[in-house]
Amino acid sequence: MTLRVVFMGTPEFSAATLRALAGAGHDIAAVYSQPPRPAGRRGLELTKSPVHLAAEELGIEVRTPRSLKGAEEQEAFRALAADVAVVVAYGLLLPKAILEGTRLGAYNGHASLLPRWRGAAPIQRAIIEGDAETGMMAMKMDEGLDTGPVALTSRVAIGPDMTAGELHDALMTTGAALMVRTLAALEKGELTLTPQPQDGATYAKKISKEETRIDWSIPASEVHNRIRGLSPFPGAWCEMEAGGKVERVKLLRSTLAAGSGRLGEILDDALTVACGEGAVRLIEVQRAGGRAMNATDFLHGAKLGKGDFLS
Repeated sequence: MTLRVVFMGTPEFSAATLRALAGAGHDIAAVYSQPPRPAGRRGLELTKSPVHLAAEELGIEVRTPRSLKGAEEQEAFRALAADVAVVVAYGLLLPKAILEGTRLGAYNGHASLLPRWRGAAPIQRAIIEGDAETGMMAMKMDEGLDTGPVALTSRVAIGPDMTAGELHDALMTTGAALMVRTLAALEKGELTLTPQPQDGATYAKKISKEETRIDWSIPASEVHNRIRGLSPFPGAWCEMEAGGKVERVKLLRSTLAAGSGRLGEILDDALTVACGEGAVRLIEVQRAGGRAMNATDFLHGAKLGKGDFLS
């Protein structure tokens, strides 16, 4: 027995779950995704989302409404006569009529150990705040923001130098398998729902432009966590002076290191930089308009060395 599913998602993170559910034999009645967005250097080309493209490859109908608040869209959703909706990083709030528009309700794949890191940026926030563990949770959705009861959980360790990009990929694979298990238990009537605890709730707000610039006055551990938590996108950054002009440098990978000095001072030829407490060694960086490179190549190309400063 398989379930008739409406899948709702947008980025590649979601597309992995769509492919897994289709591979498990579920009947995907339709896929909902964000509308195509302008892309390209001029922003003139409309680009379909990764979920949209995956659905087309699988031969599944794709719907891209800008809102689900209207009675017409809600009736079109109900008319699919689905057993369940599966939602992974869709990007639209689901009104009550959609949450209740299938026989068994809507289940969300969320990338945190709820109630910690409800909201938009749970992967980045977990790393920025120095969490040693996160995971994927399958939860039954209600009208709150990631507040519904939890069905299944898969935990994932966060390594000391792991970047948000690496954690994203680990959770993407984990989440796809978790949702397959969730629907298997749901169709057998064996799925147990556990209310989230009231204590320990935190909100993973979107990353702001202001917090992407590195402040060398904070402790090295916080600098390191911010660098890896923002890598590869949107990317932490600082500035350097090269050739008589100030240039932006994106910081993609780092590790904690021994050393001390003035804030932002380069302490050695391995690109160790002094912070408010301790130091970080920058492993991979990217100059504006250039390619990602290791510390040695960067120092050589930028003509920087011990005693120079990043700001």
